[in-house]
Amino acid sequence: MKKLIEYLEKKNIQFDDDIIKKFDAYRSGILQWNRFVNLTAIKDPDEFTLKHFIDSAACYSLPEYEKSEIIVDMGTGAGFPGIPLAILSPDKTFILADSLSKRLKIIDELCLSTGIGNVKTVHMRAEDMGRSKEHREKYDMCVSRAVANLSTLAEYCLPLVKNGGYMAAYKGGTGVRELEEAKSAIKILGGGQQRWEDTPLDRVGDEHKILIIKKIRATGSKYPRKAPIPSKEPLK
Repeated sequence: MKKLIEYLEKKNIQFDDDIIKKFDAYRSGILQWNRFVNLTAIKDPDEFTLKHFIDSAACYSLPEYEKSEIIVDMGTGAGFPGIPLAILSPDKTFILADSLSKRLKIIDELCLSTGIGNVKTVHMRAEDMGRSKEHREKYDMCVSRAVANLSTLAEYCLPLVKNGGYMAAYKGGTGVRELEEAKSAIKILGGGQQRWEDTPLDRVGDEHKILIIKKIRATGSKYPRKAPIPSKEPLK
């Protein structure tokens, strides 16, 4: 955990031994489960810390994140970026959503065993979640490292965000091009101004940034469209 500690100190992020123990236990748990369930292609512990923990934590110091209280992680997979952020922000509430229940059961088990008490998992497709009264426009921020083009991802995420809230999408080298192609979709879905933020991975050669999108008006009732339309026919 040396790299994680160095990063937290550099960013002036408060932590203690209990927080580091939770990170260590969660990493060990995911790597153990990974022998039976495909959770991550990253098996080296140091690389895991950099690409899952430190990269996820890049959102922590952003002003939009700091003022958010209820955060949803769409397409959380093995719990990223939601779990690292939840460990660092025990005062915030996190909803981790995914369409694969097997992954969510593992997250539930690891949260219970490691004492991560501010996380709830939701087994639901993004399209259904965005139309649900329980979840639609209920969140201060939606974070996602899900693998989907930005037009599709915006249709998954922005319907969940309150007016005045934010979407934070972790994007690789295609992100700038995707944003150009998605600007009309973002506007249709109620999104406003956008900006890019660097991540630690971006500084070591793995082009990876966070796109922040502000929600400036309610999403129209016809969105999100039913599955699988958003992925098959992205808004233009």
